[in-house]
Amino acid sequence: MSLKEEALEFHRKNKGKLEIKSMIPLKTREDLSLAYTPGVAFACQEIAANKEMVYEYTSKGRLVAIVTDGSAVLGLGNIGAEASLPVMEGKAQLFKEFGGVDAFPIALKTQDTEEIIKIVKNISPVFGGINLEDISAPRCFEIEERLINELNIPVFHDDQHGTAIVVLAGLTNASKLANKKISEMKIVINGAGAAGMAVAKILFAGGAKNIILLDSRGIIWDGREEGMNKVKDEMAKITNMEKLEGGLAEAVKGSDVFIGVSQPNILTKEMVRSMNDNPIIFAMANPIPEIMPDEAHEAGANLIATGRSDFPNQINNVLAFPGLFRGVLQNGIKKITMEMKLSAAKALADYIKEPTSEYFIPGPFDEGVAEAVAKSIIN
Repeated sequence: MSLKEEALEFHRKNKGKLEIKSMIPLKTREDLSLAYTPGVAFACQEIAANKEMVYEYTSKGRLVAIVTDGSAVLGLGNIGAEASLPVMEGKAQLFKEFGGVDAFPIALKTQDTEEIIKIVKNISPVFGGINLEDISAPRCFEIEERLINELNIPVFHDDQHGTAIVVLAGLTNASKLANKKISEMKIVINGAGAAGMAVAKILFAGGAKNIILLDSRGIIWDGREEGMNKVKDEMAKITNMEKLEGGLAEAVKGSDVFIGVSQPNILTKEMVRSMNDNPIIFAMANPIPEIMPDEAHEAGANLIATGRSDFPNQINNVLAFPGLFRGVLQNGIKKITMEMKLSAAKALADYIKEPTSEYFIPGPFDEGVAEAVAKSIIN
């Protein structure tokens, strides 16, 4: 059976991957009177008198909404609400299996920014947190920012911040192996969408000082007009210290780190050879990375990560979001701050006591990863 056939049967046999279960069995008339009428009215009255009691008498504090508009789903692109559901169900599985967090997929049949914000605000009474997923840039930036400001529950765009947290964790350990400091490294980020922007921001917060961002048109620089938007304009003012122009070849020359959140086979061996000694390569395009690990190794790189599970050092968001949401929900935290993201990244890096070139990022099935991230949120 091929992978395609096996995957389709995996999804088909149970008509999806999720179910909703009752936590309390209903076996007697008394059970029924407590769970529903007349007993349920007392819980309603308590909440009506004090809305914060919804966390005591309902499952709100354990529930996360996984919200998408289907506009940027994995490497599949704008496939719409219905086609995005298998991914959102899978995300809910990861929340539960890795973090013990109950999550529910919400696939919206609109890609209008104002409508998405309005809908999420209107369904927010049900949920203790909002995980935004697979919403295209640059709309995702405004949607997340406004929901963070307008809601009193944690809002987190995983495509941005989950990736960023794991990248910082990996780079923390890789930099030690390379005998370099993040603050002294020249870091090239190829891809200026949701993930690339968030990676740049968390690396700055983590001590980086010299970052060059590229999009499909090349290096982003202050004053560039073609293909720019508000977020790129803001980043252009704080990146590219050397005022470089050009493409990827010009950017990576003399650099220490390449971080790819872009497209396959865009980084060549020659480009890797033009980097400084002990280069660090995070080639995260899926399913085909910016450069294959064996090619990067042949060009002189020994510290390599990808987005794939069949290579060492996978940059996988599942290392971050289950534990992060577990931590914020368990502790009633209303906003996810940069300090929390940095703390989560440190917890992931510290999980590996003796990093090696083959193991400087935890694996998704390593025991206790989500718990370590959750604890870091409190600390």
